[in-house]
Amino acid sequence: MFSELNVVNKSQKAFLRKLYLAHLLDEEQHNLLSLQKLTGMPRRTLQDAISAFADIGIKVDFIQQGQRHNEGYYRISTWGPISSAWVNSHFQQIKMVIEEGEPQELAS
Repeated sequence: MFSELNVVNKSQKAFLRKLYLAHLLDEEQHNLLSLQKLTGMPRRTLQDAISAFADIGIKVDFIQQGQRHNEGYYRISTWGPISSAWVNSHFQQIKMVIEEGEPQELAS
């Protein structure tokens, strides 16, 4: 994907953001607060991305651990058609695109 594209547009970046977040959730137990601290993304952006996982076939569950509804963590139950191995091997490139500003060129 990266070598074929010269520029990442807004919708492609949104797709990559979902892959980025899914990878983080698959690697460790995270809730919105820990994701917010780790990524620097606004809470609403995180909520929107996680709720849109189903759009790309990723199923995520919230595992409740306590009385308050924000006590717990997200867990990927299936990656659906997405290759988690591909995401893992391209994670640093995905992270670089996510952390940078608006549409930019990718290194081949």
